[in-house]
Amino acid sequence: MKTTFFQLILLVFIISCTSKPVPPTINPQAYNQVVDGKQVKIFTLKNQKGMEITVTNFGGRIVSWLVPDKKGAMEDVVFGFDSINGYLGAKDTYFGAAVGRYGNRIAKGEFAIGDIQYKLAQNNGVNSLHGGVVGFSKKVWDVVQKSPAELNLKLVSPDMDEGFPGELNVDMTYRLTNENELIIQYEAKCDKPTVINLTNHSFFNLHGAGNGTILDHQLTINADYFTPIDSTLIPTGELAAVENTPFDFRNTTTIGSRINSDHQQIKYGLGYDINFVLKKNPDLGVQLAASVYEPQSGRLLEVFTDQPGIQFYTGNFLDGKNIGKKGKAYGYRTGLCLETQHFPNSPNQPKFPTVELTPDQVYTHTCIYKFSVR
Repeated sequence: MKTTFFQLILLVFIISCTSKPVPPTINPQAYNQVVDGKQVKIFTLKNQKGMEITVTNFGGRIVSWLVPDKKGAMEDVVFGFDSINGYLGAKDTYFGAAVGRYGNRIAKGEFAIGDIQYKLAQNNGVNSLHGGVVGFSKKVWDVVQKSPAELNLKLVSPDMDEGFPGELNVDMTYRLTNENELIIQYEAKCDKPTVINLTNHSFFNLHGAGNGTILDHQLTINADYFTPIDSTLIPTGELAAVENTPFDFRNTTTIGSRINSDHQQIKYGLGYDINFVLKKNPDLGVQLAASVYEPQSGRLLEVFTDQPGIQFYTGNFLDGKNIGKKGKAYGYRTGLCLETQHFPNSPNQPKFPTVELTPDQVYTHTCIYKFSVR
């Protein structure tokens, strides 16, 4: 039996009516603004499977990330704003940002290289956090879109930028593969000894950004040890075993099951806000560090890296005052971060892996966020 032209039109209509709608992407005009004398724009990465990521060169931020669930329905799973004004008006959110020159905290905003002492802004209580008052997350990067699935971002941080010594030239690439991986590669060079610790600060909710808490997400972290902190969230310098603590995620564990535990480290962080010492095979480079699974949607996020640590944060300081995309409030424990990194306060902890960079060296860092369903 031959299919008539009318039947084909009817079939297309039925499919279009029953298929899952794809959420709208970010309006480019909402990011068309000059900040600190440089043009801010929005860029889109797409792969052959329909995954779509939008990035702004303001802070190298991942603004939106459309990810399918087990039924094929797409949902935006990262925190962000509908326009550049959201980032300019928000206080210290770091949503989706490329963080530097030093991601995480440096105690009392000071460190030494040799006999030279350096002083940084104390923008997080008595400590320095995420590169200072105007870190890389608030700078406008230069961007070249190499293909529909790849962006190259560059930034020159001058000598004594936010108190850090040496001119630092940073080259960062976002590449979206057809395996639904976002590969983030960092490379940096300096002209005098400095310290560096770059990372990405995306907040994830696998239900969809702004769609409830992340307490039902199931987490696995490949770590036998973590770095305990003091009351100001600075590592004490010791490595503590995760065994018999709320920080044992070697076997898949629901995040909310122990987040209110009567454990001093949990109390200091108001939940999870801690660096894990990744268990690594020295013969391999990039390795699986952590995974997060959300049973309702079936979305699985795997994180791979060549870095020694990963910061797990559960949005304990979010208060719902930041109104994100589609008018959704980002509230308490509605997003999680898995930031691949060197350890916090490493410049002041000689037993931690070094974060010093000299002019004869090249800093490199690879992080991969891979999505699938099960």
